[in-house]
Amino acid sequence: MDGEPLDLGSDPSLLIVDDDEPFLRRLAKAMEKRGFTVETAGSVAAGKAVATARPPAYAVVDLRLEDGNGLDVVDTLRKRRPECRIVVLTGYGAIATAVAAVKIGATDYLSKPADATEVTNALLANGGALPSPPENPMSADRVRWEHIQRVYEMCDRNVSETARRLNMHRRTLQRILAKRSPR
Repeated sequence: MDGEPLDLGSDPSLLIVDDDEPFLRRLAKAMEKRGFTVETAGSVAAGKAVATARPPAYAVVDLRLEDGNGLDVVDTLRKRRPECRIVVLTGYGAIATAVAAVKIGATDYLSKPADATEVTNALLANGGALPSPPENPMSADRVRWEHIQRVYEMCDRNVSETARRLNMHRRTLQRILAKRSPR
């Protein structure tokens, strides 16, 4: 992918919406090197404003943003430019949110950390072709840890409520939360 030019069509405009500033800058720079004309937004409100004023041909939208849900940006993009190819990113990979993202109009769904090559492949993939399996899939321990973190966040970081919902002893959950995330 490095030396060959990408076929981005006549409109290489790309909107990236993410509230993780360092990740946003890195991805924007990498996508510009691949030939996209990048515009960035750090919130749902800013993403919706760009989507309304200048709907892009491509978009990469983080699912969880500080001021709301990235699916609101996806919905605005679909209304303003139905043919826009949209990839939804999230640090909290879950089947339910993947289904919701695709139902509302996302082209693909990637778990963070996703690199520029994975994002580009997802944006340019043919609709009928299945994407190739990831080179470095998350380990089972990492998937378990991500799930526990997601439930913990959904319970407003309440250990007792999280333990009850996960059917886990509270002390066991506290030990898991005190450790670093597995690779």
